[in-house]
Amino acid sequence: MPKQARAVTTFVCSECGGESLRWAGQCPHCRAWNTLQEFSVRAEKRSRGLAATATSHAAPPVPVPLPEVDTGEWRRLPLQWDELNRVLGGGVVPGSLVLVGGEPGVGKSTLLVQVAGQAAAGARRVLYVSGEESAQQVRLRAERVGVGGEGVLLLAENDLDRILDALSAAPPALAIVDSIQTVYDSALESAAGSVSQVRESAARLMRFAKESGVPVFLVGHVTKEGAIAGPRVLEHIVDTVLYLEGDRQHEFRILRATKNRFGSTDEIGIFTMGGEGLAEVADPGGALLSTESLARAGTAVVPALEGTRPFLVEVQTLVGDERQNVPGRRSVNGFDLNRLHMLLAVCERAGVRLAFRDVYVNLAGGFRLQEPAGDLAVTLALAGSLHNRPLGAGTVALGEVGLTGEIRRVPQLDRRLQEVARRGFKRAIVPAGGESPPPAGLEIIPVRDLRQAFEVSFDSAVLN
Repeated sequence: MPKQARAVTTFVCSECGGESLRWAGQCPHCRAWNTLQEFSVRAEKRSRGLAATATSHAAPPVPVPLPEVDTGEWRRLPLQWDELNRVLGGGVVPGSLVLVGGEPGVGKSTLLVQVAGQAAAGARRVLYVSGEESAQQVRLRAERVGVGGEGVLLLAENDLDRILDALSAAPPALAIVDSIQTVYDSALESAAGSVSQVRESAARLMRFAKESGVPVFLVGHVTKEGAIAGPRVLEHIVDTVLYLEGDRQHEFRILRATKNRFGSTDEIGIFTMGGEGLAEVADPGGALLSTESLARAGTAVVPALEGTRPFLVEVQTLVGDERQNVPGRRSVNGFDLNRLHMLLAVCERAGVRLAFRDVYVNLAGGFRLQEPAGDLAVTLALAGSLHNRPLGAGTVALGEVGLTGEIRRVPQLDRRLQEVARRGFKRAIVPAGGESPPPAGLEIIPVRDLRQAFEVSFDSAVLN
């Protein structure tokens, strides 16, 4: 009677991916509570994969000096979208594993269907594996976004073994798996989408990509907290993690790299969503501005820097009526709430009283400001909204606000000011100290602290 395979069981943390031999209420690696989930795999199946062809009698591997490593014809695969090429670092790297995440309905599948059409140009073959939709449904989406031709092959399959068999039989120029949470490995006893399935499936696809040189794109679901579902180790396995940001109320979609082994993680790509799919924005530097609202109280413009490109971002604020000894509500969209609390405390010390008023901060176009260079613009917009005084349509403000109210310098100030002048703005409120010659037609107003910024932007009447 054949001996049954022994199941190996460990417990994997869904937050950090750390392994433990037994279950505990707290992860011993990251100290998170109630995150250990059972990970079970048959011992004879665990080593299965494309790389597991060597036997115990095979010769040991021989290290190769770095200059002697043969790169062959491994060159990046450029796509038609310059915005996507920029985020990827110059194109798709052969043998790379790219994870694309985003909220439901943001356009992940639409993005990758269009990527498949672009990669199939030039008589190349692309395999699109759909685990959530039928081949007919994928074709209807492809026709809607204008993707056709025989270069894009569709496979509606969830079994990882069958997917790898199809990839190995005729390796394509690009493979897309939509999504990793629907793929299952028959060697595992857990259901598709569990910690063990997601981890093992991604690891086997990674081995295939490295050995064959075929780049693989994976679609990952996002939890309600905004993180990619599954163990954190999934993000450690892949080479690149892309997040498609935006919502259905905005036409803009922002593609951001949070991890990239082959390029910068500071670059973003801006797209618009329409009836025919996604389209890259020709002029992303000024796409987020609305000239009609810049002259109103409570708005300010900040030249934010994403990677190597400055973007003029419109900051919108609203300050409500004062309450009697009741702390006001704070609400943000695209801005860090904890940083807003800090800025409000600094404003109080500078003479702008906002403690008992509702405060709302919104960044137009669905943009997310992740650098402190927008502090000054937010505080000036709040003061303008409080006293109903506009900052001026031709004025921008940038600078980091310290806890004592000082205005601190920001990186690459010259590059930001050049973009400001190119957009036709006439005045820039910047941190004092070390100012270089301003661009032609742009007036530079240096300020040392927040109180001085309020005075030069409005007048002393806004200070209590």
